[in-house]
Amino acid sequence: MAPPPRRTREEEHAPPPEPTAWVLAGRAFVQGRLQSVEIAISEEGTILSVGKVRPGPRRHDVGEAVILPSATDLHVHFREPGGPSGVESIESGTLQAALGGVALVGEMPNTTPPVTDSEALADKAVRVHRRAAVDVLLYASPTNPRALRSLARRAGAFKLYLSPTTGIAEPPAPADLAPLLGRLGELGLPVSVHAEDPTEFETEVPAKDTVDWDAGRPPAAEQTAIERLLRDAPPSLRLHVAHVTLGSSVARLRRAGISFEATPHHLLLADRRDSDARRKVNPPLRAESERKLLWEAFVRGEVPVLASDHAPHSADAKALPFALAPSGMPGVETLLPLMLARVRAGQLPLPILTASACDRPARWLGQPHGRIAAGHRAHLLVVDFRQRTRLEGRHLHAPCGWTAFEGREGIFPREHYFYGRRIVADGEFVGGARGAVVRPEFAPTSR
Repeated sequence: MAPPPRRTREEEHAPPPEPTAWVLAGRAFVQGRLQSVEIAISEEGTILSVGKVRPGPRRHDVGEAVILPSATDLHVHFREPGGPSGVESIESGTLQAALGGVALVGEMPNTTPPVTDSEALADKAVRVHRRAAVDVLLYASPTNPRALRSLARRAGAFKLYLSPTTGIAEPPAPADLAPLLGRLGELGLPVSVHAEDPTEFETEVPAKDTVDWDAGRPPAAEQTAIERLLRDAPPSLRLHVAHVTLGSSVARLRRAGISFEATPHHLLLADRRDSDARRKVNPPLRAESERKLLWEAFVRGEVPVLASDHAPHSADAKALPFALAPSGMPGVETLLPLMLARVRAGQLPLPILTASACDRPARWLGQPHGRIAAGHRAHLLVVDFRQRTRLEGRHLHAPCGWTAFEGREGIFPREHYFYGRRIVADGEFVGGARGAVVRPEFAPTSR
């Protein structure tokens, strides 16, 4: 009999394998298709292995439901600190994320005060501690050149605005953009950009509806801003373009090999003469012909990332005259359910949805989840496609109490596992404040 092979030095000093705490069994989306598997999960909340049969002390079979990876929403505004009282908070926003099947959110820096230095970033991190239902990656604003290096050591990403927005009054001057992008490329963090060129805005006539708002912030503003970015961004920059609205932008960014996102509201809603300010967003909703082009590109798998741009305002604020009302709408809770309903209706392939909502955004933020694979975090959803819900703002969990998708169909996760522990059961939140501030753990990419 041959002697057993000698162990390598690495094997001799390797820590013992983690024991399986429990096994989740059922039809799961693994390696690009649905198949019957069992998922071994450690006590620490890591997927140990995936296969046909896995031993373990506890086993949970999901029956006729489907196991999917949890989503990552890399674009939310939870309005804390400094937001209007009762509209949103890190606590309420992450609760909505958990119920909607999102295990990680990217929280934007245009709060009051904005996150432009280490002190503001540290304050925000304290607000996440023991209050967040899911993990939070904190963006910083690169408007203070002297703070960039210290922010890069603590933030999870940067967010750059090319036009004024809430909390960010002055975008970089055109002459300053290339040097700033070069500096950000040296720092190595992902950089998301709100790409609208304000020199293309038409502000002479006050807007009365979303058609006017589209005309006032026209497609040319997005196209010009994207061209400036592509001209000025160095190859080292981990660039991502937020909330793309045009089919032509999809084609341009794909040719350039740049990451970008689309939102459910730009994919599913068009501008209308009879619309009120609840549909007022930046960049605007586009004409139905443009919306259709964007949706068709998404269905073909040409849009790498789906993100909500969750930005709620109170019903009273949205009831102001259109020109005076703030821009933004809630969306983190409905991001995935809206699209799961489209999957059920045969209008969207499930692999396209899981790639854009789960896998690619997690990878762009350098996080080890978004796929059902060994070594990934056990952020998992159990979805029963037979359980459909008619969306009503009063039954959702956004404190603002409304949704622009009123009456649309959604499919919510029946269960949500966060680090292997159930935080949603039968559609109800049963978890605690176990979320934490996270930063990229490996080189972020959307490829």
